[in-house]
Amino acid sequence: MTKLIPVGLTAGVWEARLMASTAPEITVTCRGDAIEAAEVAEEGEGVWRLRVPIPPESLSDGVQSYVVANGSGDVLGHFEILAGAELNGDLRAEIALLRAEVDLLKGAFRRHVLESQ
Repeated sequence: MTKLIPVGLTAGVWEARLMASTAPEITVTCRGDAIEAAEVAEEGEGVWRLRVPIPPESLSDGVQSYVVANGSGDVLGHFEILAGAELNGDLRAEIALLRAEVDLLKGAFRRHVLESQ
């Protein structure tokens, strides 16, 4: 079984470590398109380095999700890149809405617990 451990994004290249006994077959996709420049190199015994140069054409306003899968198509992990003017206020509004909904659910749950005693 292959385990993915994200390292981070630096200078336009996302990196991760893969723990696998043999060289893993990896595909990285964004919006269904394969990132052809993704490469896997041995770093040590049972440890592999995944490097994914982010193609400029995959970046646009909003959230771009990149999915890392093995040769069988099983998803090992994912990472997102957020960019553009569309994000100004949108994320804050979504978080505020989620907080309001959580507060509503907490109140309803507390009332339910009190009424059932």
